[in-house]
Amino acid sequence: MYPDLKTYRAEFHVHTVLSPCAGIEMIPPLIVQAAIETEISIIGITDHNHSANAKAVIKAALNLPLHVLPGMEVQTAEEVHCLCLFDTLEQVHLLQNLVDEHLPEVPNNVEFFGEQFIVDETGDFLTNEDRLLINSASISIDDVCRFVNELGGLFIPAHVNREAFGLLSHLGFVPPTMDVPALEISRHISVADAYKKFPQISKYKLIQSGDVHFLDDFLGINQLLIEKPSIEEIKLALSGSNSRKLSILNT
Repeated sequence: MYPDLKTYRAEFHVHTVLSPCAGIEMIPPLIVQAAIETEISIIGITDHNHSANAKAVIKAALNLPLHVLPGMEVQTAEEVHCLCLFDTLEQVHLLQNLVDEHLPEVPNNVEFFGEQFIVDETGDFLTNEDRLLINSASISIDDVCRFVNELGGLFIPAHVNREAFGLLSHLGFVPPTMDVPALEISRHISVADAYKKFPQISKYKLIQSGDVHFLDDFLGINQLLIEKPSIEEIKLALSGSNSRKLSILNT
């Protein structure tokens, strides 16, 4: 007999003020408040090539009805954005070490790209990240996928339908060597239209995210039927195993 399953709504792709393209309001307490007000119960923190604010958002959500998955949006050598999500900070720190080794030492131009703030759980300033984070790390998408899977994480190519930094516009297909449980589509296309426009993704499960850079970007339309908010349970939902399910609302 399967355990009792619960319904969760998830937003897997959320940026903080560490991402130079995110709004200044994207601090931990306001992110948590906005997610809860949108009836979201799981979020993934996925700043560009960095994970330093994940711990602060986890702390901001303590004792509240919101589970925070630490993660990162890695920009690979192919200039493809990929969501990398984990259960623990220790796991994402290992990915951070790998990305740090391969991210170019290019200083951030604050006037052009924006600030890259590291903050605490209240949103108070701690320090700046001086390297420009919206660069490609010199790691292939295959290697990032393999590394994340070996760590027990969840690897999902981001906004694959987009021209900018999307898997399909850059590679044209999903590499068959990659163990990918799902693909993300942006808010600007429906699941049906994505399958119709990109028949090469017909065998893949899709998630849809707001790619949250501002507080009003939350969608939270990924509905999960799972036992608990964990990477293992989310993977089961993506594969439709053991009565777990993922569905996208309003599409």
